[in-house]
Amino acid sequence: MTKGFKIGYKIAIIILSVLAAMALSCVILLVIGADIGKTFYTICILPLTRSLHITEVLIRAIPLCIIAIGISVAYRSGIINIGAEGQMAMGILAFTAVALAAPDLPRALLLPLALFAAVLGGAAWGFIPGILKAKLKVSELLSTVMLNYIAAQFYTFCLRVVMMDPAEKMSGGGTPQSMRLSESAWLGRISGRLHYGLIIAILLAVMIFILMWKTTIGFKMRAAGAQDRAARYGGISVPFYLVAAMCISGAFAGFAGGIEVAGVHRRAIEGVTNNYGFSGVVVALFGGLHPLGIIPASFFFGLLIYGSTLCPGRVGVPANIVDVMQGIIILVIVTAQMVLSNTYFEDRVWRRYQALFMKKAKEVEA
Repeated sequence: MTKGFKIGYKIAIIILSVLAAMALSCVILLVIGADIGKTFYTICILPLTRSLHITEVLIRAIPLCIIAIGISVAYRSGIINIGAEGQMAMGILAFTAVALAAPDLPRALLLPLALFAAVLGGAAWGFIPGILKAKLKVSELLSTVMLNYIAAQFYTFCLRVVMMDPAEKMSGGGTPQSMRLSESAWLGRISGRLHYGLIIAILLAVMIFILMWKTTIGFKMRAAGAQDRAARYGGISVPFYLVAAMCISGAFAGFAGGIEVAGVHRRAIEGVTNNYGFSGVVVALFGGLHPLGIIPASFFFGLLIYGSTLCPGRVGVPANIVDVMQGIIILVIVTAQMVLSNTYFEDRVWRRYQALFMKKAKEVEA
């Protein structure tokens, strides 16, 4: 089997996967009676036509990128983290608690301190399913989902009772949100609403790439995820690296929550997670579970998320159609990965290709 064939085989599978995802999306749009061309234009092209729209796309890509990087660490280490939504919420609560407790501290002290608290909040929430998996063999799929519900309820309780804005209590409005944070807890902005979280996200992607592919620790984490039995024989403590991976993954989700509050909302509000935790899983898979692939993947999904907000007013398509498209993309990605990892199927395609190529060669010679 030649190297050229292997590359062409992978490219062909990827192209077919993209076409399949587009075809299924078109079928769904036809079912709901939408204009396919206008819908795709509104979601994928219109947000790129103005700098203001591009800014909004990047704002949504930042938390997706940070969360997806953390999720990729967990996946590579052999544990699936679908609890980033709850970990992000706990990070937001930790960030807000520190920012409200010491509003008079200078920015150079308060902002790093609050972001560090967000990291610890997310890591602590990630530690729970990690230790349950490592020590008691509890499925992380169940534990992370359950912890998402707990975190969501606790987050709502804090916003409605513990951290609720005193002005809302006095006015009787009852809007579930914290009071506005002091400027010392704000993240600076590059232009308009676009904040420095963009640069931080890119730096984090490079940092995790170096950690996972250029250090001994990263090698051990990937070895534990690729073949835990072989890793155990090699003297690698698989349970330790499972817990460490979940803590890192949770820390990134919590950090993303802190960045979102510090850079965009500047107070804890209801719905601030915006399903970024779940979308981050899709972004991680779409980016090939590689930090450098996650950067463009997060931009693409930021484009989808922002484009979906333009759909109701412009083409009459509900915004949650993007959730359906994300589900299709997940199915297509999983199917494509199964095909690419199936060496038997690849060998069959190679034999067919070789037989066809040789037949044509003989016909040309004749």
